[in-house]
Amino acid sequence: MAKQRVLSGVQPTGNLHLGNYLGAIRNWVEAQSEYENFFCVVDLHAITVPHNPATLAADTYTIAALYLACGIDLEYANIFVQSHICAHSELTWLLNCITPLNWLQDMIQFKEKAIKQGENVNTGLLDYPVLMAADILLYQADKVPVGEDQKQHLELTRDIAARFNYQFARENPVLKLPDPLIRKEGARVMSLTDGTRKMSKSDPSDASRINLLDTPEQIQQKIKRCKTDPIKGLRFDDPERPECHNLLTLYMLLSGKSKAEVAAECQDMGWGQFKPLLAETAIAHLKPIQDKYQEIMNDKGYLESVLRSGREKAEAIAISTLNKVKSSLGYSMPV
Repeated sequence: MAKQRVLSGVQPTGNLHLGNYLGAIRNWVEAQSEYENFFCVVDLHAITVPHNPATLAADTYTIAALYLACGIDLEYANIFVQSHICAHSELTWLLNCITPLNWLQDMIQFKEKAIKQGENVNTGLLDYPVLMAADILLYQADKVPVGEDQKQHLELTRDIAARFNYQFARENPVLKLPDPLIRKEGARVMSLTDGTRKMSKSDPSDASRINLLDTPEQIQQKIKRCKTDPIKGLRFDDPERPECHNLLTLYMLLSGKSKAEVAAECQDMGWGQFKPLLAETAIAHLKPIQDKYQEIMNDKGYLESVLRSGREKAEAIAISTLNKVKSSLGYSMPV
C-alpha cells in the first residue's frame, strides 16, 4: 500500500526557534518514515508582511539547511522552495476566484495581524490562507502537520477543496481533502517573556524565544532572564503559573523525560536551581543540530542539489494537479 503524503512548510523570516522545532519540525522527523513527505520553504508567504529583500534568499537557504540539520531524511522527504514552482501562484489565483471574500475576512490570524499593520495591511495578508490552501492541494496531501493556530487555515483548505469539487468536479473530484496532524505535547511552545503568548518569530523581542542557532551564552542569558514567579516548587498545569508550565514543558521535551519524571524531579526546585538545568539541557540538545547546520552551509553545492532535486519531484506533482484544476474550470490545455 502506498504511503500517505504529508506537506508542510516554514517561512524564511529569520531564524527558526524552539517553537518551530518542538511544535513542528521534530514531529516531522519522528514520523517521516511513515509517510511520503514534501517539506517546503514558504517564501511567498514571507512577503505578506514587511520583509527585508536583502536577506530573503539567504534566509531561505538557512531554513532549508536547518530542515536537514534537524533530521529530515532525503530517503523519506523532498525539500524545495515554494517560489521555485510557479504552480503555487497560479493555483492560488484560480482558487481565489471561487473563495468567498467573507471566508477570508473571518480568519482569526488576519484580524490579529491586520490590527498590527493598520493602514498598511496588504491584500496578500488577507489572501494568505488561499495560498496555503494551494500549497497543500497541489500535492494532494493526505496529512498536514499544523499547530493549533493553523487549524482554522486547514479547515478553510478543506472548505475550498470541497467547494471546487462540488462546483467543477462533482463526478470525479480533483482535489483531496487533507486531515491535520497535531501532536498534543509541545504543539504550542510559549514565549519566554509571557507564558500566555505563543513563541513567535514576529515578536519584536529576541529575548522571547530561543533560536536554534543561538550560542550557548545567548541561551543561558535568555533563560536566566526569562519571566518566572516567586513561588518555590515547580508544577505543571497551574493556570496561575503559565510560565512555570511552559518552562517545565520545554525541559520535558528537550530532555526526553516523561511528564511524570519531570514533575517528580522539579517539584521541590526553585528557579535558581531549575534555570541552569534548563539552559544546560537546551544547549546540549541543540549542539548536534548546530554542528550539522554548519557542515551543510559549508557545502552550498550540496544544498543546491537537494533543493533542485526536491523541486523537480514536487513540480511534477504540482503541474499534474494544476492541469486537472484548469481542465475542470474549462481552460484549454497547452499542446
